[in-house]
Amino acid sequence: MQEQLTDYQQELRERISHVVDKLIRGSSFYMVKLEQHEMTEMLIELFSRFSPEEMRAIQEHDLTRRIDKILVLDAVAGTLNDLTPEEIAIFDAAVAGK
Repeated sequence: MQEQLTDYQQELRERISHVVDKLIRGSSFYMVKLEQHEMTEMLIELFSRFSPEEMRAIQEHDLTRRIDKILVLDAVAGTLNDLTPEEIAIFDAAVAGK
């Protein structure tokens, strides 16, 4: 049983690492905003909550879409922290105007 779990953990790591690598290489925004190893480890931990059967049932394109959405959220989450006080004022004014 322990060997199967180790095999599955390796399978999960390889599958997620491949998707993260492909997405980050394909996006200069991700390259600038995200740390690939950190994102991969976080996603492995997140997806390890699924059973092996559930994970294997997720098709590659669906897994890629899910991971892409998580990467976008993580990359954009820190964007406001990078703004200058003037840019924050412009942003706040734009949000208040809607």
